[in-house]
Amino acid sequence: MAISTEEKRKIIEKYADHERDTGSPEVQIAILTELITRLTEHLKKHKKDNHSRRGLLRMVGKRRRLLEYLKKKEPKRYAEVAKSLKLSK
Repeated sequence: MAISTEEKRKIIEKYADHERDTGSPEVQIAILTELITRLTEHLKKHKKDNHSRRGLLRMVGKRRRLLEYLKKKEPKRYAEVAKSLKLSK
């Protein structure tokens, strides 16, 4: 379920605005999307794992808020992120 350091570094490199960028909305959204994908697969196998389900719902909510923020402040960047992560607009 967790992302290894190497995988996280690759995600950061792909979505970062500059060399030391780890906190921009694009990076956070990309990391959350990867975590959500992995946790969804876990929950398909372990249907009664309600503790993980709650964590998934919190991550989805956080990603949704970040997407709303990005859409309001920078619609062009929002469209790029949504397209590259294959999220619905």
